[in-house]
Amino acid sequence: MTVGSATTRVLIPSGVLGLGIDPDDLARGLDRQPHVIAIDGGSTDSGPFYLGTGTSKYSAAGTRSQWRTLMQARAQAGIPLVIGSCGTCGTDATVDWMADMTRSIAVELGHSVRIARLYSSQPPDRIATAWAAGRITPLVPAPDITGDTLTATSNIVALAGVEQIQAALDTGADIVLAGRATDTAVIAALPLHRGSHPGAAWHGAKIGECGALCSTNPTSGVILVSVDGDGFTVEPMAETARCTPHSVSAHMLYENADPFHLHEPGGTLDVTEATYTALDGRCVRVTGARWLPAECYTVKLEAARPVGYQTTILAILRDPHYVAHASLWADRLRAFLLVDIERRMALAPDAYTLEFRVIGLNATLGPLETGSCVPTEVGVLGLITATSQEIASEIGRLINPYVLHFPLTDNEELPTFAFPYSPAQCDRGALYEFCLNHVLELDDPMDAFRLEVEDWAHD
Repeated sequence: MTVGSATTRVLIPSGVLGLGIDPDDLARGLDRQPHVIAIDGGSTDSGPFYLGTGTSKYSAAGTRSQWRTLMQARAQAGIPLVIGSCGTCGTDATVDWMADMTRSIAVELGHSVRIARLYSSQPPDRIATAWAAGRITPLVPAPDITGDTLTATSNIVALAGVEQIQAALDTGADIVLAGRATDTAVIAALPLHRGSHPGAAWHGAKIGECGALCSTNPTSGVILVSVDGDGFTVEPMAETARCTPHSVSAHMLYENADPFHLHEPGGTLDVTEATYTALDGRCVRVTGARWLPAECYTVKLEAARPVGYQTTILAILRDPHYVAHASLWADRLRAFLLVDIERRMALAPDAYTLEFRVIGLNATLGPLETGSCVPTEVGVLGLITATSQEIASEIGRLINPYVLHFPLTDNEELPTFAFPYSPAQCDRGALYEFCLNHVLELDDPMDAFRLEVEDWAHD
């Protein structure tokens, strides 16, 4: 494609739909006459539950309110509105969830719109066939997979790139509802389609993927990325925010192990020679990025599968003696309970697991924790994972009195701790884990995706 000189302005209202959109900042962005409104709808940040269940992390009410605002903005500007990774996880079910919401809002607003739905869900048998044919390659790190791994998944999605978003835009869609997609694809798609510099389009998309996170006021949300034939300019729309060379260049480190290279479907972004120039105290101009096409076209695969059912229990320790020895107490309690559970319930060893995490000491890093201060109080969180919710719940009830009263040694008074709520144990339901971190080779970018278009006319 010949690099064109025309500038494509992409208005990014927020880092993700569901975080909130400032109406004044959005209005300032619309005054700049953008060519497209692009926003991300999700990620894997909040864990495998949402992909496992095919549901959204964000509230329906909050999502609907903000989507209504963006649909009004789209109609006012007369430009496309694109969202990727609908409903957090980007499954077909969450694309349909967003489509139902879009139709309902269109009726309220009296809008007639063309809606393109880009589906990213993958049938397990298709992925199993591709795996057997050697068309699936693990990333680092990636779990070992078998045919059984794939058939046990509850949801598999492929991450769309710009080609799939462009196909949706080519339908003349007013609104594109994309399933799972890379955060950058929804931003880079139109600039690339209009002939912008490939390295600049991808780099600008990476910088703009989380909205104002690339500015001095990361919670302000709305930014404008303008991509042309040589580079891009990024500007926050909030009056209280500025983009600086530091804030912009630093975003290459966000969720990226390599600050100079970013792998995307179809190639790699290389910013080794990029330069960042402050323009007027608010805007930054960036040039020098390169796009390196790959020899074959691949898309990343994500999948989740159920791995059991979980019950939790939480106790609060404030006695200085127990706080100072909380980890030792939790280890002693767990050892006692494993014997007691086996004696009273006669469960197979692989029927359950029991874990205690000391909140305030080492709950996140465990043995890697380097802190040494002793807090005033700690929480001890018990995690019971079992092959059924009934087993997990029964274990929760069995260990309840010991979590409340278990002594640190055999020769001291029986302590009493605190439960912050009653009942002390909570049944969490099904537990999921990610089970794919691989790429799928495609002969054509649309081979793993499905595109459906509808004209929604308000009566």
